[in-house]
Amino acid sequence: MERPMKSVRAGLFGIGLDAYWPQFAGLEQRLAGYVERVSEKLRRPNVEIVNLGLIDTSEKAEAAGHRFRQADVDLIFLHVTTYALSSTVLPVVRRAKVPVIILNLQPEAAINYESFNRMGDRTAMTGEWLAFCAACPVPEIANVFSRTGIAFHQITGMLGEDPQCWREVDEWIEAAQVASVMEHNRLGVMGHYYSGMLDIYSDLTKQCAWFGGHVEIVEVDELAGLRREVSSSEIAERVAHFYGAFDVQADCSEAELGRAARTSVALDRLVDRYRLGSLAYYYLGTGNADNEDAISSIILGNSLLTARGIPAAGEMEIKNVQAMKIMDSFGAGGSFTEYYAIDFNDDVVLMGHDGPGHMAIAEGKTKVRPLQVYHGKVGRGLSVEMSVKHGPVTLLSVVDARDGQLKMLVAEGESVAGPILEIGNTNSRYRFSIGARRFINDWNARGPAHHCAIGIGHLTGKLKKLAALLQIEIMQVC
Repeated sequence: MERPMKSVRAGLFGIGLDAYWPQFAGLEQRLAGYVERVSEKLRRPNVEIVNLGLIDTSEKAEAAGHRFRQADVDLIFLHVTTYALSSTVLPVVRRAKVPVIILNLQPEAAINYESFNRMGDRTAMTGEWLAFCAACPVPEIANVFSRTGIAFHQITGMLGEDPQCWREVDEWIEAAQVASVMEHNRLGVMGHYYSGMLDIYSDLTKQCAWFGGHVEIVEVDELAGLRREVSSSEIAERVAHFYGAFDVQADCSEAELGRAARTSVALDRLVDRYRLGSLAYYYLGTGNADNEDAISSIILGNSLLTARGIPAAGEMEIKNVQAMKIMDSFGAGGSFTEYYAIDFNDDVVLMGHDGPGHMAIAEGKTKVRPLQVYHGKVGRGLSVEMSVKHGPVTLLSVVDARDGQLKMLVAEGESVAGPILEIGNTNSRYRFSIGARRFINDWNARGPAHHCAIGIGHLTGKLKKLAALLQIEIMQVC
């Protein structure tokens, strides 16, 4: 599943020592060329590179810090090309105040010792060695960063063919893009909490403090009002879209499809009006027929929104819609889920939820089924039934901890084939390397709410980098 990524601005600078240039002919130009090679490797759609070249004096470092700050970079790649003084580094990153990735990159896997030792001219030999000694100043830089309280991250590898190294670079850039998505996301909150679910109550200010973004409080009454403006032709068009997007079961009535279509069109207008990037909602609607009609017909419309990158979480699960948005921004989906049961015979955990599902990560086409009752909720209507694509998956929960911090909890597993509960809800079978019993115990021990987001693929490496950029603690179960 591909999702358009947010544009980010990445700063890049290399470091060297000006005292070397008159001593070793061609060294400065060679190292500057390394920085240009890194710049080319960093280029990709939606990434702007602010390349300040080779910084070799403290005066240039001070000017570079101002330029990065003026450019509003999201993160900085520091390419260590050779030995350099830490005074050429600290002023750059201290003023910019963004995450720093140290690229400790040699030009090749190793120096060719035989040809090197045949050079004869020890000055030329030293110049050649200096073109390989990127690792030399990294402890000095790390020491200064540590003593000055600057968080930093390292990638050690080769400038040329080194898939592991450049995969890490890719993950850092993608994590920065997701951090930017969250920074600019507009989260809609509609309705009220499900009474008594103490684990899901959340501090909206805390969410903004950790993830950024804006919270827009929207009214169910407004959604109900927008429903009244939907025309019969728009309803017919949306019903036709339902038949294309879903596997609509034969026992779904045209009246219920029309009701869901009216709400779906109104939801789209509400989302457009407030430019929402995600939505957490719940409402009883009792005592107000229009509101109850809107809320009880919302599942198909919210499933469509979720599939196009605007995740919708029921039960006013604000923390979990943040997790869903993160997973979706990585192109992995992020379907709303909770424990359903344990199959001890097959050593799998059954997980799912009522309400909207992430159709874009479904195994096959998502079914639409009529329900005579929404268990534990008011009303009846249409619901969706799907399983997550078989293969590797990642679970993500945003945890509101006792110490007042937000944390991320992650586990990797596999969505596997097998019987599911055909009850008109999303549900899947998940297998974990540590087994169902231990997964349940270890996951619960970290204190998450009872909901989490499921995405396709194994994403822990990317999620750890995102957590580092957001300065959020991340816990991994498996």
